[in-house]
Amino acid sequence: MQRVWPAGRPVDLGATLGPLRRGTGDPAHRFDPAGRFWWAARTPAGPGTLAVAAAGPSVSAEAWGPGAEWLLDGLPVVLGAEDDWSGLDVSVVPVLERVRRSRPGLRLPRTGLVLDALVPAILEQKVTGEEARRSWRLLLRKYGEPAPGPIETLRVPPDPAQLLAVPTWDWHRFGVEGKRQAAIRAAATVARRLEECVDLAPDAALARLQVVPGVGLWTAAETAQRALGHPDAVSVGDYHLKNVVVHLLTGRARGTDEEMLALLAPWTGQRQRVMRLVELAGVGAPRFGPRFSYTDIRAI
Repeated sequence: MQRVWPAGRPVDLGATLGPLRRGTGDPAHRFDPAGRFWWAARTPAGPGTLAVAAAGPSVSAEAWGPGAEWLLDGLPVVLGAEDDWSGLDVSVVPVLERVRRSRPGLRLPRTGLVLDALVPAILEQKVTGEEARRSWRLLLRKYGEPAPGPIETLRVPPDPAQLLAVPTWDWHRFGVEGKRQAAIRAAATVARRLEECVDLAPDAALARLQVVPGVGLWTAAETAQRALGHPDAVSVGDYHLKNVVVHLLTGRARGTDEEMLALLAPWTGQRQRVMRLVELAGVGAPRFGPRFSYTDIRAI
């Protein structure tokens, strides 16, 4: 099943869909050498695979599986058709203005699939990115199902019943301790109510996500950024983010979440758009002291 979307504007697949990919070895999301984005998803219509390519203002897509039509119908929204950047002014920060001008096809993605975004966000709580990405790979390789379509190594993320069936010893093998296991089980238990977030106002959706035990503001924001295209969701509590923002906007090496939010206040309502520009600017804060050390629970 194929579809062409005449976007009428530049479409930057890498900048827009890059946040969906959890590392280069993500079994559910990948870019191929030709620049196409492949996405294996569990849609309301069933498993599906989407392959997307962009050429100027035109996007071509192909999809497979029971969820193919759902994925193709939602393609414009996934690529930010409803994400309006016209009112964003970052001219007071030249480095961000340069990024914005160099990335005219950048938009916030909106997948409409809450659990598929929430589970990897929970896995990223309080661990290094490397550890979280490994846990996600191992989970999908054992409990995900082969994705429809031509790529045999793509995997569709587990559904709620499959997540609830993962035994403790397998979570342990995946490097996931009890607290994150419990949060994923809690989310899987109320998955239907969480998927309703796509029809809620953005802040109401954030509030509902945080009703799940083990899902705080950081995890809810990371989920809303991807599943809901929330333009103002800021990942408060991130280990590095506050330092990057404070350093970029003030020159100081370190900062707090409160300082970060104060600096972002002029862009309230569009803070996630500003954060995407910050990330794409590639400016890091100076590092002091040892790197964060994570205890691998598989060795316990």
